[in-house]
Amino acid sequence: MGRLSRRAFTVAALASLVTAGDAAAAPRGAAAGEMRGMWLACVANRDWPSRPGLTASAQRAELCALLDVAVRRRLNTVFLQVRPTADALWPSPYEPWSQYLTGVQGQDPGWDPLGTAVTEAHARGLQLHAWFNPYRIAQHTDPSRLAAGHPAREHPDWVVAYGGKLYYNPGLPEVRAFVEDAILDAVRRYPVDGVHFDDYFYPYPVAGEDFDDDDAYEEYGDDFPSRAAWRRDNIDQLVRETASRVRQTRPAARFGISPFGVWRNADTDPRGSDTRAGVQTYDDLYADTRTWVRSGWLDYVCPQIYWNVGYAAADYARLVPWWAGVVQGTDAQLYVGEALYKAAAAAEPGAWQDPAELSLHLTLARRYPQVRGHVFFAAQDVAKDPIGAMTRVVADHYRQPAKPPR
Repeated sequence: MGRLSRRAFTVAALASLVTAGDAAAAPRGAAAGEMRGMWLACVANRDWPSRPGLTASAQRAELCALLDVAVRRRLNTVFLQVRPTADALWPSPYEPWSQYLTGVQGQDPGWDPLGTAVTEAHARGLQLHAWFNPYRIAQHTDPSRLAAGHPAREHPDWVVAYGGKLYYNPGLPEVRAFVEDAILDAVRRYPVDGVHFDDYFYPYPVAGEDFDDDDAYEEYGDDFPSRAAWRRDNIDQLVRETASRVRQTRPAARFGISPFGVWRNADTDPRGSDTRAGVQTYDDLYADTRTWVRSGWLDYVCPQIYWNVGYAAADYARLVPWWAGVVQGTDAQLYVGEALYKAAAAAEPGAWQDPAELSLHLTLARRYPQVRGHVFFAAQDVAKDPIGAMTRVVADHYRQPAKPPR
């Protein structure tokens, strides 16, 4: 026999720890609940609607079809993106209707997508978490293309152009208050089961560009040792205040965040993970995800561990135990964000051409009791499943339905 590769050895070792039957029979899903979720992205019509301008009945039918997919895959939670670009998938008094519905920002689609989604999800036994992007305004830099009356047009001093996009400036207290108010409007109106942020806070770095918050830093940054510390505090305040307001407004709803999977590399900070990632949320997005968990601000954290087992710079098998250690001793639940979209993608390494890769992830994660489930990106990939990776997960791990964690 030839030499066994590191990946082959890892796969064989993990497979021997938990067989498919053992995984399906593990008591955690039935006794304590198990998150089985999927993200349903609306930005750029990624998952839904399939294109802007469909009739209300066609949009509703597509949405219900994706909810039905979740049920068939024995999932129990859908994370629906309801504020993709400083707009709304409900009749918001704060922001315009999303362009991804009609093709025209601000145009009434003739129905209430969020209200319908909550009703239809609950009718199918699914939970519905409303997913908000806090600061992204537009996928371009031309404010005149925004709907008339858009807050970003009425308050140009709130806006920063960066990397070909428009963002609200997180350093302005009035921006933070507005973003929270816009989010809480949906939480008050609808019996959502959760409020969800993704990984976008300060934007991902763009080489050769600076995020121009000089004026805000000059006005509000005096008490901080550096601009980076001030920026982190701005995001800390958003997270802490949103958590408090969600709990006051709808106590049954849970608040959680799905950050980029690396907080800091260990060679940057000994508390960090054994990784060599090019992006670190603490340093590059000014998102101190570890502090949010350990301070009790989050009900759950769902890091996007979007790498395969054995990936040198950020190994899934090393990041899962690191995150398990972060939540250890806290009240926050840990779910793992899974990159289903990479399965069969031509640009991805060989591991992602193997339909067993994602099933292997769940097998590995079951070694850590802190892991309470998984969320898959994203809905169309759950539906289309080009090489059967999701089918394999269901066969190996989701043979019976499970309720989400309480």
